[in-house]
Amino acid sequence: MLRKIFGSRKERDGTWRIKTSDKLDELIGHKNTINRIKAQRLSWFGHSQRMAEERIVKKEVYKWKPMSIRPQWRPNNKRKDDIRNDMKNLEIKNWISYMQDRNKWKSYVVRVKTLKD
Repeated sequence: MLRKIFGSRKERDGTWRIKTSDKLDELIGHKNTINRIKAQRLSWFGHSQRMAEERIVKKEVYKWKPMSIRPQWRPNNKRKDDIRNDMKNLEIKNWISYMQDRNKWKSYVVRVKTLKD
């Protein structure tokens, strides 16, 4: 994925070279991208849950049901399943009350970025 994002580079002789894994790791600042994605997901979830009930995001995005079923080879995971698993890994029990306190929720989001798998 990172090779697609950062692309390849053109050498002086006209040939193209892909970036090495070490160079890609250096470009992203040696950060764990999986944990970064999980943190962004939890951050957005907290933000959307603090919204008023009549907001479109809260009404449509999290309550949306697909019209068809997924192909057999695709997993059945949904966004809420991923969020639930993230919260279980963080051992967050009373997440509704934590979510209302932005500073406490932010501390959990920061903790996700530093988790070791």
